[in-house]
Amino acid sequence: MKKLLLTLALAACPILAVAQWEYRDSNRIGIIGGINHFSLNTDNFDAKPEVGWNAGLSMRGNFYNNFDMVYAMQFSENKFSVETTNPLTAQKKDVGFKLPSAQISLMLSYKIVEHHLSIEFGPMLQVNDKFKIDDDANVNNIIDGTTFKAGDIRKISKFNFYPVAGVTFGIKHLRGNIQYAYGLNNILGNLNDTGLYPGTKFKGNAGILSGNLIIYL
Repeated sequence: MKKLLLTLALAACPILAVAQWEYRDSNRIGIIGGINHFSLNTDNFDAKPEVGWNAGLSMRGNFYNNFDMVYAMQFSENKFSVETTNPLTAQKKDVGFKLPSAQISLMLSYKIVEHHLSIEFGPMLQVNDKFKIDDDANVNNIIDGTTFKAGDIRKISKFNFYPVAGVTFGIKHLRGNIQYAYGLNNILGNLNDTGLYPGTKFKGNAGILSGNLIIYL
């Protein structure tokens, strides 16, 4: 996973370097930082949304008339939790799942007010590894009328595709961004290939609500 994230980061560097070299008012680099609220929409178990973080870079450039094109690459940690019980002590515990990932997006931005307000939409590709949990929670049973163990539901799809829509607002060099992304593919699809729970059809779609602050250089 670390090698994959490093490769994506290196792939973005030439694009951002060219953007800086050709710098002008309509072509600027932004530093992204913010939070996300990750929801795993599934009927297989009860997943409680949690708050994670985002950090990355974006490049905004003039595209056509009142439209900008926004390319962004960010790293995120998405989180959710499930209620479990320890099979030995029967003690209940909320187990936190973490999803380190990298996202690449290409958004078309319509400028309602130049430098101050725009709406955006476009595709986003997320690359990730397995869900991360504490080792001592692997054998915990998930509560929700199932026999699933927390450690058994970690293997998920490594590539996930999201359509994204959002709004950006603020001043020329400092803007806020709120956007929502909904995963079209079955993020739990790989669990159906494990053979751990015959007869169970795993299906889930991720929803990510993000709020970011962007500093344009």
